[in-house]
Amino acid sequence: MNPTLSGLLSAMTYGVGDFLSGLASRRDSPLRVVALTHPLSAAVMALLAWAFGQPVPPASDLGWGAAAGAVGLVAVLAFYRALALGPMGAVSVGTGALSAAVPVVVGVLGGEILGLGGWLGAAGVLLGTGLLSWQDGARPGQSGVPLGLLAGLGFGLFFVLLGQAQGDGVFWTLAAARLASSLIVVPLAAWRVGLRSRAPGLILASAPGDTLGNLFYLWAVQGGGLAVGALLTSLYPAFTTLLAVLLLREGLGARQWLGVVLALSGAALLAGG
Repeated sequence: MNPTLSGLLSAMTYGVGDFLSGLASRRDSPLRVVALTHPLSAAVMALLAWAFGQPVPPASDLGWGAAAGAVGLVAVLAFYRALALGPMGAVSVGTGALSAAVPVVVGVLGGEILGLGGWLGAAGVLLGTGLLSWQDGARPGQSGVPLGLLAGLGFGLFFVLLGQAQGDGVFWTLAAARLASSLIVVPLAAWRVGLRSRAPGLILASAPGDTLGNLFYLWAVQGGGLAVGALLTSLYPAFTTLLAVLLLREGLGARQWLGVVLALSGAALLAGG
């Protein structure tokens, strides 16, 4: 599959899944939402690995996957809590923009060359996230944007760690990531909030977004490299924002809409650069 198409499909499935997860997190504990979806994702990835006959990758790849899963768990818990606080549009765009910037920063520090479009994109991401963080009249704790930015840093690091796995068993690597997060979050949720859900339909509906998003992301990485895969995937907030505006009638201020445009334009420039 074309890596650009794979990246965009990853963005679409992540975006829809995050919208549904955000709705579930407004009706249920984000901890429980993750505890019920990640084991399902791990099982699906393992089944895909078996179905495609993928060889078990080296232990180092499984280790990178497990490390990515642990970091991603912190990010996704922060993200779902941020979506529950809202506004979904600003939260998702800020998160996605930073998840795009982190792989670029790591790449530059590692010796990759960033062209003019890349630097302009990075500037758009930083300025856009700054505008998105500016919440007029919001008291501390009301806005989910700061938590969303923390999640964006975590997701960016998740992409970087996952990209270190070089073997062919990509589904096994993803299964290791979700198994690692499940081993942490399931006992924690059972202890803190229990595992009986108040929104099982929404949680079940949100699960394929994570699984398909990871699948299309890995196909994008295989065909076009870590930067292309991560940066195109980071455009997922466009879909979350669109659904939030159309279905939830969320309103953003003029400053936040400018932040949306700058952040998404910056991410697009990064992907093209």
